[in-house]
Amino acid sequence: MSKSQATFAKKEKEKKRLQKRNEKKEKMEMRKAEGKKGKSLEDMIAYIDENGNLSDSPPDFTKAVEIKVEDIPVSGLQALHKQVSNTRKGRISYFNNDKGYGFINDHKSQQRVFVHINNLSEKLGENDDVVFEIEMGLKGPQAVNVRRK
Repeated sequence: MSKSQATFAKKEKEKKRLQKRNEKKEKMEMRKAEGKKGKSLEDMIAYIDENGNLSDSPPDFTKAVEIKVEDIPVSGLQALHKQVSNTRKGRISYFNNDKGYGFINDHKSQQRVFVHINNLSEKLGENDDVVFEIEMGLKGPQAVNVRRK
């Protein structure tokens, strides 16, 4: 009879396959021996802290902040005409007449507020001092009733 047709490479592949199978079997037996089943409910619960991270300790409710329903921003048509504040003063920092929009720097809060050409009462340009009101639009606060100071 002749020798087996198994080459050295085939034998090595078979050894590696058997070794992997044995390692897998040992890992499975170790997991069974550890016996993670039957933990108490307290050991299985995970909590989320104020930063959104998982932790094993319950949150501290003394740091809780109460949020009013009116303060939660709502997207969609419900929030389109919700008035946020009264009359404000500011200066137009940027305005593009071709595209019809710009931004106003609020003197009090130093906030940049979007303004559309439809909300202007007269033709205005950059560095003009203006008086305006802020309303919540679909994408955030925007200036309305904008007029020269």
